[in-house]
Amino acid sequence: MKAAVVDRTGGIPVLSDVSEPVPGDGEVLISVEAVAVENVDRAIVAGTHYTAAAFQASLPAVPCFDGIGRLPDGTLVGFGGLTPPNGALAQFAVVPAAYAPPVPEGIDPAEAAALSSAIAGMSMQTAAGLTAGESVLVQGATGVAGRLAVQIARLLGAGRIVATGRDDDALADLTNLGADAVINTAVDDRALVEAYRDQANGGYDVVVDFLWGRPTELLTRALTPDSFVMPKPTRLVHVGVAAGETIELAGNALRTSGLEIYGAGRNMATGMAAAYQQVVDWVRTGELKMNVTTMPLSRIEEAWQRTDLRGSRLVIVPD
Repeated sequence: MKAAVVDRTGGIPVLSDVSEPVPGDGEVLISVEAVAVENVDRAIVAGTHYTAAAFQASLPAVPCFDGIGRLPDGTLVGFGGLTPPNGALAQFAVVPAAYAPPVPEGIDPAEAAALSSAIAGMSMQTAAGLTAGESVLVQGATGVAGRLAVQIARLLGAGRIVATGRDDDALADLTNLGADAVINTAVDDRALVEAYRDQANGGYDVVVDFLWGRPTELLTRALTPDSFVMPKPTRLVHVGVAAGETIELAGNALRTSGLEIYGAGRNMATGMAAAYQQVVDWVRTGELKMNVTTMPLSRIEEAWQRTDLRGSRLVIVPD
């Protein structure tokens, strides 16, 4: 069968012939229909993700660890449970039967492959407990997951949504998706701190953070009061590190700002099923717009190197 194969750290996947997998006891054969290429997949191939060791130790290997496909009887399923060197960017995959649940009806395979990006946005509710009427700041809102998070905040009834990014055109488009205000982070430190404060409008209840790094460090400064007033709490959900792996966090940012920091996985073990179903329902009704760009597996080298897909998720499909 054909598969995308990486032979070195940071390499570009190349279409290659590999042996077709054979299912064993308790396993099922999947005919792959759609695989989303996400930032985590690129980081694993680059060797920079914290889970990359197993992939790097198994080179040459096929990237991506989940996708959408069909069982031999035609049932459309989501699949996971792959371990290196086996990955999803192939014509076929073998996974444990328990890791191949049916995809709800009414969802296109390419959209289904990108649903995980929307689940990240749902962390504003599952991890931070967002309630209707509260204000939301989406850090890194011009990316795929960020754009979805803006829509999700509106669908969950957020009272005010502020979105950040570095591209003025992309930021302007976010107002059409539900943002009430935008902040361009491509300014000097003082100006960015002032922008965070100016748009807070009484404070941010929830921050969905796909950036970390410099913007989030400056946000923590903006949240720190310059008097003995005690501002209302801000629940920050850390999702991604697009702007940097670390921040410098001053003690007074925690003592006096009311800042609470959670990981996106908080409560996900108990909240995943409901979050997934809610996203599926929104996609079915058209309330949540999934922006995907599909390319065939045969063009994986070209697809992997594309840099023009800002705001759209790359999904690899069969030829």
